[in-house]
Amino acid sequence: MPSEPTMDTAGLRALVPLAATLGLRVTSAAPDEVRVELDHRPELCTAGGVLHGGTIMALADTTGAVCAFLNLPDGASTTTVESKTNLLAAIRGGTVTATATPLHTGATLIVVETEIRREDGRLAAKTTQTQAVLRG
Repeated sequence: MPSEPTMDTAGLRALVPLAATLGLRVTSAAPDEVRVELDHRPELCTAGGVLHGGTIMALADTTGAVCAFLNLPDGASTTTVESKTNLLAAIRGGTVTATATPLHTGATLIVVETEIRREDGRLAAKTTQTQAVLRG
């Protein structure tokens, strides 16, 4: 039986250099759920020490892309074709956790939902993204 695909922090940072710039860390990665963490840092913020929406969206996009990648058929790759984020609560500190789960894994599209939670557990953002399945 083939082994289940995985992804670790070093693999993510090699595949997506922006992940290293942002300081993203993979805490778990399997086809049914991917978790990635980000530490709040001043250089990732906007006015008043609030984590920049673009940083949050990059975290969600990257986490969702890993989830899609882990659900690809052999020999396929993926790219984001649509992404929608609702920003629900400001993030002013601590460690942020993104959790991505697949909603649909089809032959041509994979749809992933990613929740971004603050260190206190409050839902800060929710992203739904569609990834194309690119064959050979």
